Amino acid sequence: MERVVKTLELEPLYQIKISCPLCEEEFQTSRVRPSLKKAIRTDSDFCAYYKNENPDFYVVRVCPHCGFTSTEHSTVQLSDQQNKLFNNKIGNRWQSREYSGHRNWEEALETYKLGLLCAQVIGEKERVIASLLQHIAWMYRYQGNEEQELRFLKFSLDSYIRVYELEGVGANNAKLLYLIGELHRRTGNFNEAVRWFSRVINDTKIMDAAMIRASREQWAVLREQMLAKDIQLPEEMQDASSS
Repeated sequence: MERVVKTLELEPLYQIKISCPLCEEEFQTSRVRPSLKKAIRTDSDFCAYYKNENPDFYVVRVCPHCGFTSTEHSTVQLSDQQNKLFNNKIGNRWQSREYSGHRNWEEALETYKLGLLCAQVIGEKERVIASLLQHIAWMYRYQGNEEQELRFLKFSLDSYIRVYELEGVGANNAKLLYLIGELHRRTGNFNEAVRWFSRVINDTKIMDAAMIRASREQWAVLREQMLAKDIQLPEEMQDASSS
């Protein structure tokens, strides 16, 4: 006699409880289970692809009570001035919407755009704004909308450059330099891309082996792109080797 054994599959989403930084009301938002977060592939600017639920769809948290929208990297406690700015620009016109369950692509994009609007209105940290812009570019990439993807990649590049100008860069921040180089490459600013990748490769203070390796790889990709487009190679690229 055969026995049929049913394998129980965990639901990919689970709920966490959030206390809104603005109105202090509690609400629930979904996350993808850590065991299901393994990407099947990742692009060179860290955009990841998943077999099932995409964790990036659930990064942004939207308070259904007041509309304040944030991520886990956003400001935890708002000033009176930030409260006033939000309420004047967004809160007074907020109509309750619910994003606590499963999100499709359209809903995920809405949450990112709400998050970006909130971040810009309250004067959020530039790193948070840059990340939101980059994620919006990825959302359009998932849909194959190259025009909007490129538009938001350019916005995120400008924002990451402001992060660099505001914070400078230390030995542990090679990822920022690499990302600025890669976004320059993706938006067609090839000579600028060379300059930023070169900093990661040649700065002896940088010890991040993964980012050095990634910069070397993208340097090689960039060199081939420039040769294919018959673009004059800068002096440091004349040799096929990257350093």
